[in-house]
Amino acid sequence: MPSLPARLAVWLLGLLLLVGAGFARADEQQAIPRLAARVTDLTSTLDVEQHRRLDARLAAFENAKGSQIAVLIVPTVQPESIEQYALRVVESWKLGRRGVDDGALLLIAKDDRKLRIEVGYGLEGALNDATAKRIISETIGPRFKKGDFYGGIDAGVTAMMQVITGEALPPAARVEGARRADVDDHFEMLLLIGFVLVFVVGGVLRAIFGRFLAAGMVGVAAGVIAAMLISSLLIAAVLGVAAAIVSLFLGMRGGTGWSSGGISWGGGGRSSGGFSGGGGSFGGGGASGDW
Repeated sequence: MPSLPARLAVWLLGLLLLVGAGFARADEQQAIPRLAARVTDLTSTLDVEQHRRLDARLAAFENAKGSQIAVLIVPTVQPESIEQYALRVVESWKLGRRGVDDGALLLIAKDDRKLRIEVGYGLEGALNDATAKRIISETIGPRFKKGDFYGGIDAGVTAMMQVITGEALPPAARVEGARRADVDDHFEMLLLIGFVLVFVVGGVLRAIFGRFLAAGMVGVAAGVIAAMLISSLLIAAVLGVAAAIVSLFLGMRGGTGWSSGGISWGGGGRSSGGFSGGGGSFGGGGASGDW
Protein backbone atom coordinates (compact mmCIF):
# COMPACT_ATOMS: atom_id res chain seq x y z
CA MET A 1 0.00 0.00 0.00
CA PRO A 2 1.48 3.41 -0.96
CA SER A 3 2.75 5.54 1.91
CA LEU A 4 0.95 8.72 2.96
CA PRO A 5 3.53 11.04 1.30
CA ALA A 6 3.21 9.11 -1.97
CA ARG A 7 -0.59 9.29 -1.91
CA LEU A 8 -0.41 13.00 -1.10
CA ALA A 9 2.00 13.56 -3.98
CA VAL A 10 -0.36 11.81 -6.41
CA TRP A 11 -3.29 13.90 -5.13
CA LEU A 12 -1.33 17.14 -5.53
CA LEU A 13 -0.23 16.16 -9.04
CA GLY A 14 -3.87 15.61 -9.98
CA LEU A 15 -4.78 18.98 -8.50
CA LEU A 16 -2.09 20.73 -10.53
CA LEU A 17 -3.29 19.01 -13.72
CA LEU A 18 -6.81 20.27 -13.04
CA VAL A 19 -5.41 23.73 -12.38
CA GLY A 20 -3.56 23.69 -15.70
CA ALA A 21 -6.70 22.59 -17.54
CA GLY A 22 -8.64 25.42 -15.88
CA PHE A 23 -6.10 28.00 -17.03
CA ALA A 24 -6.20 26.60 -20.58
CA ARG A 25 -9.98 27.01 -20.71
CA ALA A 26 -9.72 30.50 -19.24
CA ASP A 27 -7.20 31.52 -21.91
CA GLU A 28 -9.70 30.59 -24.63
CA GLN A 29 -12.32 33.00 -23.25
CA GLN A 30 -12.42 36.77 -23.37
CA ALA A 31 -11.39 38.28 -20.06
CA ILE A 32 -14.02 39.95 -17.91
CA PRO A 33 -13.00 43.55 -17.18
CA ARG A 34 -12.84 44.77 -13.62
CA LEU A 35 -15.97 46.64 -12.57
CA ALA A 36 -14.90 50.18 -11.66
CA ALA A 37 -17.62 52.33 -13.25
CA ARG A 38 -21.19 52.05 -14.47
CA VAL A 39 -19.99 52.49 -18.07
CA THR A 40 -17.04 50.39 -19.27
CA ASP A 41 -15.94 51.01 -22.87
CA LEU A 42 -13.05 48.86 -24.10
CA THR A 43 -13.45 50.05 -27.70
CA SER A 44 -13.15 53.85 -27.30
CA THR A 45 -16.57 54.19 -28.92
CA LEU A 46 -17.71 56.86 -26.46
CA ASP A 47 -15.89 60.12 -25.92
CA VAL A 48 -15.15 61.46 -22.45
CA GLU A 49 -18.25 63.66 -22.25
CA GLN A 50 -20.59 60.90 -23.48
CA HIS A 51 -19.11 58.50 -20.95
CA ARG A 52 -19.53 61.07 -18.16
CA ARG A 53 -23.18 61.81 -19.05
CA LEU A 54 -24.15 58.15 -19.21
CA ASP A 55 -22.41 57.34 -15.95
CA ALA A 56 -24.06 60.31 -14.22
CA ARG A 57 -27.53 59.25 -15.42
CA LEU A 58 -27.02 55.69 -14.22
CA ALA A 59 -25.73 56.90 -10.85
CA ALA A 60 -28.71 59.21 -10.39
CA PHE A 61 -31.09 56.37 -11.26
CA GLU A 62 -29.44 54.04 -8.75
CA ASN A 63 -29.62 56.69 -6.03
CA ALA A 64 -33.32 57.26 -6.73
CA LYS A 65 -34.52 53.72 -7.43
CA GLY A 66 -31.84 51.45 -5.99
CA SER A 67 -31.46 49.34 -9.13
CA GLN A 68 -28.06 49.07 -10.79
CA ILE A 69 -27.70 49.31 -14.57
CA ALA A 70 -24.26 48.96 -16.16
CA VAL A 71 -23.09 49.34 -19.76
CA LEU A 72 -20.22 47.26 -21.15
CA ILE A 73 -18.79 47.71 -24.66
CA VAL A 74 -16.25 45.12 -25.81
CA PRO A 75 -14.72 44.37 -29.22
CA THR A 76 -15.82 40.72 -29.26
CA VAL A 77 -17.11 37.93 -27.05
CA GLN A 78 -15.87 35.10 -29.28
CA PRO A 79 -15.44 32.16 -29.00
CA GLU A 80 -18.43 32.30 -26.65
CA SER A 81 -21.93 33.39 -27.54
CA ILE A 82 -23.00 36.79 -26.27
CA GLU A 83 -25.38 35.04 -23.86
CA GLN A 84 -22.56 33.00 -22.33
CA TYR A 85 -20.25 35.98 -21.97
CA ALA A 86 -22.98 38.23 -20.54
CA LEU A 87 -23.82 35.66 -17.88
CA ARG A 88 -20.17 35.38 -16.90
CA VAL A 89 -19.97 39.16 -16.59
CA VAL A 90 -23.02 39.53 -14.35
CA GLU A 91 -21.99 36.58 -12.21
CA SER A 92 -18.68 38.36 -11.65
CA TRP A 93 -20.00 41.91 -11.29
CA LYS A 94 -23.10 40.99 -9.21
CA LEU A 95 -25.10 44.03 -10.27
CA GLY A 96 -28.15 44.86 -8.16
CA ARG A 97 -28.87 44.52 -4.48
CA ARG A 98 -28.43 41.24 -2.68
CA GLY A 99 -31.80 39.66 -2.05
CA VAL A 100 -33.49 42.16 -4.39
CA ASP A 101 -31.55 41.11 -7.51
CA ASP A 102 -32.44 44.30 -9.36
CA GLY A 103 -29.43 44.61 -11.63
CA ALA A 104 -29.28 44.84 -15.42
CA LEU A 105 -26.47 44.87 -17.97
CA LEU A 106 -26.43 46.34 -21.47
CA LEU A 107 -23.64 44.51 -23.30
CA ILE A 108 -22.43 45.53 -26.76
CA ALA A 109 -19.94 43.40 -28.74
CA LYS A 110 -19.04 45.97 -31.39
CA ASP A 111 -17.00 43.90 -33.84
CA ASP A 112 -19.51 41.03 -33.58
CA ARG A 113 -22.39 43.49 -34.18
CA LYS A 114 -24.30 41.86 -31.34
CA LEU A 115 -25.81 43.17 -28.12
CA ARG A 116 -27.66 41.83 -25.11
CA ILE A 117 -29.70 43.06 -22.17
CA GLU A 118 -29.08 40.76 -19.19
CA VAL A 119 -31.70 41.04 -16.45
CA GLY A 120 -31.49 40.15 -12.74
CA TYR A 121 -34.06 37.90 -11.10
CA GLY A 122 -35.83 40.78 -9.40
CA LEU A 123 -36.48 42.65 -12.65
CA GLU A 124 -37.64 39.75 -14.81
CA GLY A 125 -41.29 40.60 -14.17
CA ALA A 126 -41.03 44.13 -15.57
CA LEU A 127 -38.00 43.95 -17.87
CA ASN A 128 -39.00 40.56 -19.22
CA ASP A 129 -37.54 38.85 -22.28
CA ALA A 130 -40.12 40.30 -24.67
CA THR A 131 -39.65 43.85 -23.38
CA ALA A 132 -35.86 43.56 -23.53
CA LYS A 133 -36.10 42.25 -27.10
CA ARG A 134 -38.33 45.15 -28.10
CA ILE A 135 -35.90 47.69 -26.64
CA ILE A 136 -33.09 46.11 -28.66
CA SER A 137 -34.95 45.83 -31.96
CA GLU A 138 -36.94 49.08 -31.86
CA THR A 139 -34.79 51.47 -29.84
CA ILE A 140 -31.13 50.50 -29.86
CA GLY A 141 -30.69 48.55 -33.10
CA PRO A 142 -31.95 51.20 -35.56
CA ARG A 143 -29.58 53.81 -34.09
CA PHE A 144 -26.63 51.42 -34.18
CA LYS A 145 -27.30 50.72 -37.86
CA LYS A 146 -26.84 54.45 -38.51
CA GLY A 147 -23.57 54.48 -36.56
CA ASP A 148 -25.10 56.41 -33.67
CA PHE A 149 -23.76 54.30 -30.82
CA TYR A 150 -24.10 56.88 -28.08
CA GLY A 151 -27.65 57.68 -29.16
CA GLY A 152 -28.56 53.99 -29.18
CA ILE A 153 -27.06 53.32 -25.77
CA ASP A 154 -28.62 56.45 -24.26
CA ALA A 155 -32.06 55.65 -25.68
CA GLY A 156 -31.78 52.01 -24.62
CA VAL A 157 -30.79 52.92 -21.08
CA THR A 158 -33.68 55.40 -20.94
CA ALA A 159 -36.14 52.70 -22.00
CA MET A 160 -34.75 50.29 -19.42
CA MET A 161 -35.06 52.91 -16.69
CA GLN A 162 -38.66 53.66 -17.62
CA VAL A 163 -39.60 49.99 -17.38
CA ILE A 164 -37.77 49.45 -14.08
CA THR A 165 -39.29 52.60 -12.55
CA GLY A 166 -42.71 50.96 -12.66
CA GLU A 167 -41.52 47.92 -10.70
CA ALA A 168 -42.23 47.80 -6.95
CA LEU A 169 -38.80 47.51 -5.29
CA PRO A 170 -37.36 48.22 -1.82
CA PRO A 171 -36.10 51.78 -1.27
CA ALA A 172 -32.67 52.77 -2.52
CA ALA A 173 -31.26 53.20 1.00
CA ARG A 174 -30.37 49.50 1.07
CA VAL A 175 -27.89 49.70 -1.81
CA GLU A 176 -24.77 50.74 0.07
CA GLY A 177 -25.11 48.17 2.83
CA ALA A 178 -25.62 45.31 0.39
CA ARG A 179 -22.66 46.41 -1.71
CA ARG A 180 -20.34 46.64 1.30
CA ALA A 181 -21.40 43.21 2.54
CA ASP A 182 -20.59 41.63 -0.83
CA VAL A 183 -17.13 43.21 -0.92
CA ASP A 184 -16.42 42.07 2.64
CA ASP A 185 -17.47 38.50 1.83
CA HIS A 186 -14.95 38.21 -1.01
CA PHE A 187 -12.14 39.86 0.93
CA GLU A 188 -12.58 37.64 3.98
CA MET A 189 -12.78 34.53 1.81
CA LEU A 190 -9.51 35.42 0.05
CA LEU A 191 -7.82 36.00 3.41
CA LEU A 192 -9.05 32.67 4.76
CA ILE A 193 -8.00 30.72 1.66
CA GLY A 194 -4.64 32.47 1.58
CA PHE A 195 -4.01 31.65 5.23
CA VAL A 196 -4.88 27.97 4.77
CA LEU A 197 -2.80 27.60 1.59
CA VAL A 198 0.31 29.39 2.85
CA PHE A 199 0.40 28.37 6.49
CA VAL A 200 -1.29 24.96 6.55
CA VAL A 201 -1.02 23.35 3.11
CA GLY A 202 2.31 25.09 2.48
CA GLY A 203 3.79 23.64 5.65
CA VAL A 204 2.86 20.09 4.61
CA LEU A 205 4.16 20.58 1.07
CA ARG A 206 7.45 22.04 2.29
CA ALA A 207 8.03 18.99 4.46
CA ILE A 208 7.51 16.68 1.47
CA PHE A 209 8.82 18.54 -1.59
CA GLY A 210 11.09 21.26 -0.22
CA ARG A 211 10.45 24.98 -0.07
CA PHE A 212 10.90 25.86 -3.78
CA LEU A 213 8.50 23.30 -5.27
CA ALA A 214 6.07 23.84 -2.41
CA ALA A 215 6.08 27.60 -2.98
CA GLY A 216 5.28 27.05 -6.66
CA MET A 217 2.38 24.74 -5.84
CA VAL A 218 0.96 27.18 -3.29
CA GLY A 219 1.27 30.07 -5.75
CA VAL A 220 -0.51 28.21 -8.55
CA ALA A 221 -3.32 27.06 -6.27
CA ALA A 222 -3.77 30.55 -4.79
CA GLY A 223 -3.85 32.15 -8.23
CA VAL A 224 -6.46 29.76 -9.60
CA ILE A 225 -8.74 30.10 -6.58
CA ALA A 226 -8.43 33.90 -6.66
CA ALA A 227 -9.30 33.93 -10.37
CA MET A 228 -12.46 31.96 -9.66
CA LEU A 229 -13.51 34.46 -6.99
CA ILE A 230 -12.63 37.80 -8.57
CA SER A 231 -12.58 36.91 -12.31
CA SER A 232 -9.45 38.95 -12.98
CA LEU A 233 -6.49 36.94 -14.23
CA LEU A 234 -4.07 39.82 -13.65
CA ILE A 235 -5.01 40.33 -9.99
CA ALA A 236 -5.19 36.57 -9.47
CA ALA A 237 -1.66 36.21 -10.87
CA VAL A 238 -0.38 38.90 -8.51
CA LEU A 239 -2.01 37.17 -5.54
CA GLY A 240 -0.56 33.84 -6.64
CA VAL A 241 2.96 35.28 -6.85
CA ALA A 242 2.51 36.92 -3.44
CA ALA A 243 1.40 33.62 -1.90
CA ALA A 244 4.40 31.85 -3.44
CA ILE A 245 6.81 34.48 -2.07
CA VAL A 246 5.34 34.28 1.43
CA SER A 247 5.47 30.49 1.33
CA LEU A 248 9.10 30.60 0.18
CA PHE A 249 9.96 33.07 2.95
CA LEU A 250 8.44 30.79 5.57
CA GLY A 251 10.43 27.89 4.16
CA MET A 252 13.68 29.87 4.45
CA ARG A 253 12.87 30.46 8.13
CA GLY A 254 12.46 26.74 8.55
CA GLY A 255 8.97 26.95 10.05
CA THR A 256 5.55 25.87 9.00
CA GLY A 257 4.02 29.28 9.46
CA TRP A 258 2.56 28.66 12.89
CA SER A 259 5.17 30.54 14.93
CA SER A 260 4.08 33.59 16.90
CA GLY A 261 6.27 35.92 14.85
CA GLY A 262 4.78 34.91 11.49
CA ILE A 263 3.32 36.92 8.68
CA SER A 264 0.38 39.19 9.53
CA TRP A 265 -2.68 39.09 7.28
CA GLY A 266 -4.04 42.52 8.08
CA GLY A 267 -7.36 43.81 6.80
CA GLY A 268 -8.26 47.17 5.35
CA GLY A 269 -6.37 46.71 2.07
CA ARG A 270 -9.32 47.27 -0.21
CA SER A 271 -10.29 50.70 -1.38
CA SER A 272 -13.83 51.83 -0.67
CA GLY A 273 -13.86 54.12 -3.68
CA GLY A 274 -15.21 53.45 -7.15
CA PHE A 275 -18.26 51.47 -8.24
CA SER A 276 -19.07 47.88 -7.37
CA GLY A 277 -21.98 45.50 -7.59
CA GLY A 278 -24.31 45.01 -4.66
CA GLY A 279 -24.51 41.21 -4.61
CA GLY A 280 -27.39 40.69 -7.05
CA SER A 281 -28.11 37.37 -8.77
CA PHE A 282 -28.94 36.51 -12.38
CA GLY A 283 -30.42 33.48 -14.04
CA GLY A 284 -30.02 34.14 -17.76
CA GLY A 285 -33.09 36.32 -18.28
CA GLY A 286 -33.04 38.98 -20.97
CA ALA A 287 -32.73 39.17 -24.74
CA SER A 288 -30.11 39.43 -27.49
CA GLY A 289 -30.01 40.98 -30.93
CA ASP A 290 -27.79 42.38 -33.66
CA TRP A 291 -27.64 45.27 -36.10
